[in-house]
Amino acid sequence: MQVLQNGRFAVSTWSLHRLLGAVHAYSPDPDKSAAAKEPYGPGAAALIDVPAALSARGINRLEVCSFHLPSLDVGYISDLRGAMAASNVLFQTLLVEDGDPSHPETAERDVEWMAEWIDIAAALGAERMRVIAGKQKPTEENLIRAAHHLNWLAGKAEGSGVRVVVENWFDLLPSPVEMNWLLDRLDGKVGLNGDLGNWAAPAKYQGLADIMGRAEICHAKADYGVTGLDAADYRRCLEMCERAGYDGPFTLIYDSPFFPDEWDGILLQKAFIEDFLREAPARKTA
Repeated sequence: MQVLQNGRFAVSTWSLHRLLGAVHAYSPDPDKSAAAKEPYGPGAAALIDVPAALSARGINRLEVCSFHLPSLDVGYISDLRGAMAASNVLFQTLLVEDGDPSHPETAERDVEWMAEWIDIAAALGAERMRVIAGKQKPTEENLIRAAHHLNWLAGKAEGSGVRVVVENWFDLLPSPVEMNWLLDRLDGKVGLNGDLGNWAAPAKYQGLADIMGRAEICHAKADYGVTGLDAADYRRCLEMCERAGYDGPFTLIYDSPFFPDEWDGILLQKAFIEDFLREAPARKTA
């Protein structure tokens, strides 16, 4: 198993969306406004304070949703990078939350907008930039269009220190068939952020086993019911990662009202995965 700088756990700011409050809907669509909105309430903390809060909880990797950046000014970007360094928190991924490289009319506009985020990701010190592969139906034409534009985007990122990755997300990539086709077409120029919660059970289990061997990072999202975390589902998803040979970091994605304090859900998932990893030697000898 590889030894990861800054440990094996990350947190996405999506897991703290109620704590952070305001969002800024940066978009390639000129009709959308990036003015602050509060769909999850006013929040109680600032993004720049999150690295210290993470470090205090023994987590030293962070992923930031683009809409959680309150400013794209050079000064703010520098201050946020400084806050990460001061807390020894690695900026694992900038999550660019809009755009559609598969769209028949706006794909070129959208990937050009995505390319503008490469310099922002680099200035933040992010290792990766996750973009949306496509939102259209997985027709051959749409898949080819997405592959063409993602290949171009990867070329724009060369030399920046930022690696472009995509996710098994939205209509374009409903199964491992389309996901693996796209990765094959991109020939290693674009990586995979595998998400445990984007595909539906029961088909998702085999689907994860078929793609997670190619993943560089993982959104370890757990499902919750009225009694709490769905332990059987979470464990099986982790088993599929293990079967595929995945040994990268786990980004803790908490997206439930079950815990009023989002940190409680995040740390529960961290403990669950830690227990699973500790049991690995026993599973191998069983």
